[in-house]
Amino acid sequence: MSGKGAGPGSGALERLVEAVRRANDPNDDFSRAAALLEVTPEEIEAILHPQLAAEGVNVDVADGDGSSAILATGLGASPGAAVGTVVCDADAAADAGADGESVILVMTETSPADVHGMAEAAGILTSRGGLASHAAVVARGWGVPAVVGAEAITIDSEGFLVGDQRVNVGDTIAIDGTTGAVMLGAQEVADDVIPDELEELLGWADEVVGGATLVRANADNAADAQVARDFGAKGIGLCRTEHQFLGDRLPVIRRAILASDPASEAAALDELGALQEKDFVELLKVMDGLPVTVRLLDPPLHEFLPDVHGLAAADASEDDNADAELVAERQAAAEWAEHNPMLGTRGVRLAVVRPRIYQMQIRSLVRAVAARSKAGGDPLAEIMVPLVVDASELALIEGWVTDITEAEGMNSEEVGLGVMVETPRAALVAEEFALAADFLSFGTNDLTQMVFGFSRDDVEARLMRPYLDARLLEENPFAHLDVAGVGEL
Repeated sequence: MSGKGAGPGSGALERLVEAVRRANDPNDDFSRAAALLEVTPEEIEAILHPQLAAEGVNVDVADGDGSSAILATGLGASPGAAVGTVVCDADAAADAGADGESVILVMTETSPADVHGMAEAAGILTSRGGLASHAAVVARGWGVPAVVGAEAITIDSEGFLVGDQRVNVGDTIAIDGTTGAVMLGAQEVADDVIPDELEELLGWADEVVGGATLVRANADNAADAQVARDFGAKGIGLCRTEHQFLGDRLPVIRRAILASDPASEAAALDELGALQEKDFVELLKVMDGLPVTVRLLDPPLHEFLPDVHGLAAADASEDDNADAELVAERQAAAEWAEHNPMLGTRGVRLAVVRPRIYQMQIRSLVRAVAARSKAGGDPLAEIMVPLVVDASELALIEGWVTDITEAEGMNSEEVGLGVMVETPRAALVAEEFALAADFLSFGTNDLTQMVFGFSRDDVEARLMRPYLDARLLEENPFAHLDVAGVGEL
């Protein structure tokens, strides 16, 4: 245990160690069941992540003299503490992180095009978004501390402002992904020592469950899958394939989007498919004998293109010698832009408009299953179709799966097929899906957004706190399942 670890997770750590000690003491009537109830799941999360040390934290507003002080607060979206220099661009975060620097990526919001920088950042801070926003979901999946929805922060290319306080790129800040605090200056981070008692306690939890409840993890690559398996996950419940399109692969998916003819599109997708097949092989190898659910591409295509909101300003500042590829990307971004993209051309709807993308993904997974089987493995792969509203959409994808598996010399039953129930209509007609699908998976982020009419990217930062304070809602529905509404569906 750390000698300075007086952060938010330290009390939980002490209770954990003491609970396990008492449960192992034959002279104490404290049971293992009691020990399991002594520490909450949230406290377990805190134990697993580094925390800010308690001493020296100035809880007053920033005074501008460079001392540690709380600048702003947002939503604690991914637990743990991070200290680093400010960067306001994903490319800069990727470069600095690759050079071994500790940086905090500060952006208005993030998209799949930013994950290469998010992956290298010590922490993530956004001025927009809620617990179900892109930044929050990705950060939690990767175990990166994150604070989102810090609306007091105004961000520009040179840093950000909080009232009259200026924080420049290169200045040091700290974030607390548990409390949502954003602090000026360096903070001491307590040692993140994971005690042996935690593994013992989790083993007792497995005994109590007795196999009745099996927990799968989210993982998009073999490294994350290995961590999940080491911690006892019984499979991968969600592999977000869009994350496999990013980083150095972003130009390839952009070529597919920008293709002016079927041959060019096919060439780009063949290249991307080979890379994705390799990813799937590695993922299935790590999870050999356990199910892996692969969600086909979910986000709209504009998220892989330049930000359309900055196009007008960029066009005004560019001369007539702008790179032709850049011009094409800007034109495509404008063409694919939608007023409400989260309810627009994404998920299975994209498959109808650009079928070759989904067909490429299905083919890559089928080939990966065949490769693992040939190597003597036991691949258990499932395909999940996002944002369905009607059984006819599932039938369309099922036809592609059948055609592709047969073309690859496999039986279509070797790959499971299910749907993500995340629209109210899908919930209401779920019986139709159940007759044809191998499984149903509930996407409660989107379902909650649509049932409440709450934007999951906006409402938590501005509206949720007043609603909770006024007891108009008992709990944040993006953090706790709304049993009466979303649960009923």
